[in-house]
Amino acid sequence: MKWRDVREIAIELAEAHPGVAPLTVRFTDLHAWIVALPGFDDAPDRSNEKVLEAIQMAWLDEVED
Repeated sequence: MKWRDVREIAIELAEAHPGVAPLTVRFTDLHAWIVALPGFDDAPDRSNEKVLEAIQMAWLDEVED
C-alpha cells in the first residue's frame, strides 16, 4: 500500500482498530498507525495533512457503513 491507496488504508485501519472513532485520532497517531500497517510500503515522509484527512474521512465512511 502507498499513501495514495486511501480506501485500502481506511479498510485496514478499521480492521486493525475496531471500536476506535476515527475523528478522535490525532494525525500524529494516525500517521504512526498507517506506517505500521502490514503491507504498507511507502516513505513515511510522503504524507501530509491533506492525505491524512482523506484517509481519516474514508475510515469514518468504513465504520459508519
